[in-house]
Amino acid sequence: MEHFYTLQGEGFFSGHAAYFIRLGGCDVGCVWCDVKESWEADNHPKMTIDQIVSSAKTHKGRIAVITGGEPYMHDISALVFELQEAGFRVHIETSGSHSPSGNADWITLSPKKFKAPLPSCLSLTNELKVVIFHPSDLAWAEQFAALVSENCKLFLQPEWSKREKMTPLIIDYIQQHPQWQLSLQTHKYINIP
Repeated sequence: MEHFYTLQGEGFFSGHAAYFIRLGGCDVGCVWCDVKESWEADNHPKMTIDQIVSSAKTHKGRIAVITGGEPYMHDISALVFELQEAGFRVHIETSGSHSPSGNADWITLSPKKFKAPLPSCLSLTNELKVVIFHPSDLAWAEQFAALVSENCKLFLQPEWSKREKMTPLIIDYIQQHPQWQLSLQTHKYINIP
């Protein structure tokens, strides 16, 4: 769908320079999705892996984030491999609703109620980032925290349109459950892609 150089705005690597590769195609259908235009894969131009990697290499940062849409709707093995061969640390942002492909360096799982993550994704997760839209989502987040490895980083992130109401609730929750950390969509606050 698009590719751009920016700063990672969310989660464990927030603030790091990163080259984003947003793949078209998603069948999860989150009501609050902020890139609904990514849902239809055929609406976007096709690029070769060489074109993507060549474009990424023009920038100094060496983190490449493959996101979507839902990146695992595609077999991304070759893309992950070629980016790593070019010196990139490859991060995947996924809902976990499709089988993983490629040997990524970091997998951020953001599970959605609309389509549950597969066990194969849960076992590979380095970072669990749960979007909190409603107070009941906190208990739902704990269900997934119990399924990932003990080394997995745990983040709660207010859904953007509910941030004023959910952020104080999340802060209080984290103070009571310090295994979690707060993730904010800093890229939206500072108005970068």
